[in-house]
Amino acid sequence: MADHRFRPVSGEKPCCDISKKARICLCVVFGLLVVVIIAVVVGIVMWRQPPQHQEWKGAGTTAHFYEIILGRCYTYTQIVRPELGHKDCQKIGKAFTNAFLSKDPCGSTEQDYQPLMELTNQTVPCDKTLLWSKTNELVHEYAWVQRELFTLENTLLGYMADGLRWCGDLGSSEMNYQSCPDRRKDCSNNSVSVFWNTVSKRFAEDACGVVHVLLNGSVHNTFDERSTFARVEVFNLHPEKVHTLQAWVMQDIRNISSDSCSDASIKNLKLILSKRNITFTCENNYRPIRFLQCVKYPEHSSCRSKI
Repeated sequence: MADHRFRPVSGEKPCCDISKKARICLCVVFGLLVVVIIAVVVGIVMWRQPPQHQEWKGAGTTAHFYEIILGRCYTYTQIVRPELGHKDCQKIGKAFTNAFLSKDPCGSTEQDYQPLMELTNQTVPCDKTLLWSKTNELVHEYAWVQRELFTLENTLLGYMADGLRWCGDLGSSEMNYQSCPDRRKDCSNNSVSVFWNTVSKRFAEDACGVVHVLLNGSVHNTFDERSTFARVEVFNLHPEKVHTLQAWVMQDIRNISSDSCSDASIKNLKLILSKRNITFTCENNYRPIRFLQCVKYPEHSSCRSKI
């Protein structure tokens, strides 16, 4: 029987015969392509994920923080106090965020906020400084009526930061919106606490003439030595500029009135000021502020007898 098996023609190579060197090159190229694709995919996934911040016990940065402070700056300088219209709110906003971004939120210092302080210097007229402790709502109601008085929150920086929270993380250019250090549970030298201590110090240092303070006579320690007023402001009043601290001690109108000016803590405040050569005066339930309390409780017996 004839042999019908096919034999390759002499000198002809199989169609799929690739040299060993070529196969190695193809494998290397294919491997590199796979590695590049994986790296790109991982990079995209990581880029889309929010940065991982350290976890703290306090609430995170207020949403839209930068937009809020920038808007408040323009509102204050263009509407509330147009005499400050020359202030550069863009520079002020950047200086504010630069004070805490990419920094340890438990390692804030006064120096971090110095560029911001220099951009927001403001003169408060003598006899118009109004300090407060544990009377947040009432003091600002009074300052709203008596527009010539300035609480810290009626200054540019206080107005911008009032009620906000903020912090960053060391090595990150992003704000931490998940959590920020709590003053009691995490650390006292956090970004927010250091800010308020710094601006409170300058506010007291700049005061002159008669300085007023609104205190709460319905709490145990009317003069609380742990408060910002006691720790920072009292000791930064300059006797050569401030000759009198006038305290208005207000009590809850629904409570029985008492002589809060005779409270032991108030006597301690008077002693501190005496050693610093600053005269101290105290008045219980200052009448103009009592009128504001009566707006909420017009039928109260003390309101009917006083108005």
